[in-house]
Amino acid sequence: MPESQKTAEPCVMVIFGATGDLTKRKLFPALYNLARSKFLPGNFAIVGVGRQEMTTEEFQQQMHDNLKEFAGANPDGELLQWFCSRTSYTGGDFDDDKKLFHDLKELLAEVCAKHDIPENFFYYMAIPPDLFATVAKKIVKNGLGREEDGHWRRFIFEKPFGRDLKSAKKLNADLLAILKERQIYRIDHYLGKETVQNILVFRFGNSIFEPIWNRNFVDHVQITVAEKLGVEQRGGYYDTAGALRDMIPNHLFQLVTLTAMEPPVSFEADAVRDEQAKILAAIQPFSPEDSLHCVVRGQYGPGEIDGKKVPGYRDEEKVARSSNTETYAAMKLSIDNWRWADVPFYLRTGKRMSEKHSSIIIQFKKAPFVLFRDTPVDRLRTNRIEIHIQPDEGITLHFGAKIPGPVVKLGAVDMDFNYVEHFGEQLSTGYERLLYDCMIGDATLFQRADMVEASWEIVSPILDVWSAIPARNFPNYESGSWGPHEADELLEREGRSWKNPTSETSATDLDKRKS
Repeated sequence: MPESQKTAEPCVMVIFGATGDLTKRKLFPALYNLARSKFLPGNFAIVGVGRQEMTTEEFQQQMHDNLKEFAGANPDGELLQWFCSRTSYTGGDFDDDKKLFHDLKELLAEVCAKHDIPENFFYYMAIPPDLFATVAKKIVKNGLGREEDGHWRRFIFEKPFGRDLKSAKKLNADLLAILKERQIYRIDHYLGKETVQNILVFRFGNSIFEPIWNRNFVDHVQITVAEKLGVEQRGGYYDTAGALRDMIPNHLFQLVTLTAMEPPVSFEADAVRDEQAKILAAIQPFSPEDSLHCVVRGQYGPGEIDGKKVPGYRDEEKVARSSNTETYAAMKLSIDNWRWADVPFYLRTGKRMSEKHSSIIIQFKKAPFVLFRDTPVDRLRTNRIEIHIQPDEGITLHFGAKIPGPVVKLGAVDMDFNYVEHFGEQLSTGYERLLYDCMIGDATLFQRADMVEASWEIVSPILDVWSAIPARNFPNYESGSWGPHEADELLEREGRSWKNPTSETSATDLDKRKS
């Protein structure tokens, strides 16, 4: 991913939803980390826009307090002061075509003059998705989206980008009616993680891996994104979304495409995204029958995590007591191309799981056993590569080796690479690289319109079936387990099993999986 310069161009970041949770927990700390690493330009400013009425001084104090809480231990006082001096705020009604956007226009002119910043603006939409097109249109209508005299305007949209294929197409059409595709940055913070970005370097920068990254050597691929937390304060949103909508068309499909794509001709944004789009187009569509047999849904019931009892999903705040919303989804994907024909990709994501754990596992085929027939070895261990995304970013290679002694016995060996051990701990929210890339105009890690629509097209048949046939056995997994037993059966009927962080599934965990 090209980095034409270390420090981004002078610009102003305008945050719609500046008083919200995302801004204080992620965006402000990410900007602070970029400034500390000297990736922010000296001529930089932040303009917060929110519904709340408050003065710039009050917003600066709020920002100061939030950075002290969320920017790591002992943030630099001088840097905090620099941030506050370059932060402004205006508040009002987002539906107001005149006052709020007139005030914003005047404030941006004032900020640019005060800090000697050319009129390069990027707008971050940390607001509900149903406001994306509305706010973008008002920005353009008030002359704040126009690119002229060499100045740029860019727009970052948080997920979810639509809730189904129809709404995603409409949102794309609405935005492309007023903006160019190169101005639109559909953000997926998962791609800000170092290990995710490292997938392409690992695959294409090391000649020992790419030759075996195909159907001739790979038995199957597993992608897991598991969370210990429940829905917390997001019950109202989550009960209208569910695990499938919330995680799979964005986070998990991005991981699928990076794992499965062909080598791009370069690291330019469209070269990489062209190859990702080809993978999405090659995923075999789900028939109604496939949606029943190759996809599993689950909902967590009460249970115990870290020795504490936790409620079931239906007992969470703002969740319907008879809710049929899934908090777990697993599926088997088939990619119909030359590299991956007949290699299943198994995906799963869920809340209230046994551990917070995200990984990509490349499971290789077994070697021929013939050489070991007259030895004490009764079976060969299969090799696998595990790419750890969270909580401990790194890569592990699992293979077998001879145990020292006079007879041939095999033991399991792990070769581990851990980011912290090798490169030192880097404070990161996952947003640093993405904000920086937007500032320098590199859209490699952002989804394109065709990718968004292709992702929704894959999951739409599943959503249709689930809507027509509500789940009858919810809740069907206990909090603190690894999900419903049907997800295990999805692999077991083909002689495979999920690779959980623990070596073997315990009897206790099996007991937890009750319908």
